[in-house]
Amino acid sequence: MSDPFIHPVNVTWADCDPARIAYTARLPYFALDAINAWWEAHLGGDGWFQMAIDRNVGTPFVSLGMEFRSPVTPRHTLMCDTFPTRLGEKSISFAVNGSQNDVLCFEGRFTCVFTIADQFKSQPVPPDFRAIVEPHIRAK
Repeated sequence: MSDPFIHPVNVTWADCDPARIAYTARLPYFALDAINAWWEAHLGGDGWFQMAIDRNVGTPFVSLGMEFRSPVTPRHTLMCDTFPTRLGEKSISFAVNGSQNDVLCFEGRFTCVFTIADQFKSQPVPPDFRAIVEPHIRAK
């Protein structure tokens, strides 16, 4: 298993609602940003944009789920522990666990399928992606 990949998110006043906590819709955004950062860290700086445009590999989401545990606020940096949990024949699943000040705020589970981006046609996990992802898979 590799070292944890922690993506920090600076939660700001603009991310919050009148209750002074992050808008619910911002939490999946923060998690997806963390997954994109995971790809960038493991693909030599390439995130979803470069994957689709330069590598012709798409990864559209087929499932997103989140459990909220504690409010997210601008008081502390949101630390998103991000890692793949499963790599199938044509899909990948990620977990993103967001914490602030060592308090778990949310647990997210996200599944994507691999596509040929310019055809929007499913494809098996490209071998170079499989080689990159497999060493980082860990249990939820």
